[in-house]
Amino acid sequence: MDFELAQRHGLERVLIMNLDATINQNGGPYAGLDRYEARRRLVEDLKAQGLLEKVEPYRYSIGHCERCDTVVEPIISLQWFVKTRPLAEPALKAVLDGEIRIIPERFVRVYANWLENIRDWCISRQIWWGHRIPVWYCQDCRATVVPPRDDPMLDPERCDRCGSARLEQDPDVLDTWFSSGLWPHSTLGWPDETEDLRYFYPTSVMETGYDILFFWVARMVMLGLRNTGQVPFRVVYLHGLVRDAQGRKMSKSVGNVIDPLDIIDRYGADALRYALTVGITPGNDVRLGIPKVEAGRNFTNKLWNAARFALGAGAGRAGLELPADLTEADRWILSRLNRVTAEVRRLMADYELGEALRLLYDFLWDEFCDWYIEIAKVQSRRARELGHPDTSPAVLYTVLERSLRLLHPFMPFVTEKLWQHLTRERRTAGHPLPEAIMVASYPEPEEARLDPEAERQLEVLMDLIRRVRNVRADFRVPAGAWVEVVLASDKHRDLLEAYAPVISQLTRARPVEVRTTLPERPDGAVRIVGLGATGYVLVGAHINLEAERRRLAQELAEVEADVTRLRAHLEDAEFRAKAPADVVEREEERLRRQQERLQRLREALES
Repeated sequence: MDFELAQRHGLERVLIMNLDATINQNGGPYAGLDRYEARRRLVEDLKAQGLLEKVEPYRYSIGHCERCDTVVEPIISLQWFVKTRPLAEPALKAVLDGEIRIIPERFVRVYANWLENIRDWCISRQIWWGHRIPVWYCQDCRATVVPPRDDPMLDPERCDRCGSARLEQDPDVLDTWFSSGLWPHSTLGWPDETEDLRYFYPTSVMETGYDILFFWVARMVMLGLRNTGQVPFRVVYLHGLVRDAQGRKMSKSVGNVIDPLDIIDRYGADALRYALTVGITPGNDVRLGIPKVEAGRNFTNKLWNAARFALGAGAGRAGLELPADLTEADRWILSRLNRVTAEVRRLMADYELGEALRLLYDFLWDEFCDWYIEIAKVQSRRARELGHPDTSPAVLYTVLERSLRLLHPFMPFVTEKLWQHLTRERRTAGHPLPEAIMVASYPEPEEARLDPEAERQLEVLMDLIRRVRNVRADFRVPAGAWVEVVLASDKHRDLLEAYAPVISQLTRARPVEVRTTLPERPDGAVRIVGLGATGYVLVGAHINLEAERRRLAQELAEVEADVTRLRAHLEDAEFRAKAPADVVEREEERLRRQQERLQRLREALES
């Protein structure tokens, strides 16, 4: 700031310090002294002349050399600069005209603001490592010598002015960002017209952090356009910073740094990749805590167990093909697979990577593992008992194989391992499959497999199963106890009868009676109302009804009070204005969960 102030007022530039931190001839009576000794004597002289009003100790931040810990002094020195205005204008135009797309779009303004107010760029650095500045000085006539224009990669051998061979290269190195700005084309053989340069330049997507948008991205664009005439990439995807679970920047002094190598050793690389990707949005910071990594580890285990079940069920057999006659559950999971495939491809095209991973997680954990695999267990057993063909293995293979390909960009190691096991027999038998999932094609949706009716049918079934489970949980029926269930539906009676063994197994209900109309409510029965059916769950034999009513009434009153308090808290304008966004979001989520719990308690008490 002192330098800029002097420039604005046209002040003379006076340098009083030598490179060894001693005072030079401009320091008057202090010339030749070390900087610290000169400062001490200056204070003594001010005291002696009565010019010192007071001495007041205070602490402030001073730059230190990272190698020797010496205090760094500001000094005016000769440096190399690049005039950036001619470079900035084409780089700005490339973004504003849409030749380069920045994601998220709000960072276009940041990019434009920097280029519109750009200053000349100092590209020389006095550090040990880096690209040497391609400038030489003649030791005889002091002329500045540069490489020839027709061969800029050739070091000069003689002085252009006097012909002397006594040339000495500038000791400074190029600014890191200048060298990095050359990266997209210099690594491909530029300035020669190499095959790699023709094939890979410009590239499609540049992914980096938003904090180096103008340090690196803008410089790559400026230098790429200047040197090659083309932009270096078509899309710039900006990710956020990785913070700790509380949203703080990771710092050794704070002690909140998470070492990725330690995490990989403990939980695996896929678990870490999951934690860093799920829920992210372009340009926003991501919070990384051990619970998220553990969730990734658990998801990895879930996939592993699902693959073990599928292989044990025969999904890896070489000649297995999808049969024409599929059950409602088969058609449902295949329909859901293709809907998820279409949505994941859309999200990937829009660079919504965190949402794509979340969608795959929900599909694989909830729909495939928790629902279809559990249904398939019952379905397979029934098929064997009745002597019918079992369709589950072929469906298991299809869904798992395609899901692994969908998930591979996010969790490459476990998906590769499982895919190798799943496809081994087929590849050995000569099926046209690639040797690795990483070179397999990314799945595309099959519209012919979309089955809205099967999805509606299974939603009715799953809704009933959830409601029976909720009744068991709300009334604290012992886990090992079997309850009786009576279901009634005119429209879905055939479905419920066909899947009565599934309902029985997944709700621990015996018997499961299916009717067209619902009879009078038996004693000790809780009424349930589903999407396409109604019914009773007979829990009276397993609980004390009066005690259960009192418990539910007390719990209902407590939850109602909590909902009232949370609503008042969230309606407080001062709280919303001052509280961090994550705190408000957490309170809103808590209110939502308590409202759902309140509704279930009211239904339970009424029943």
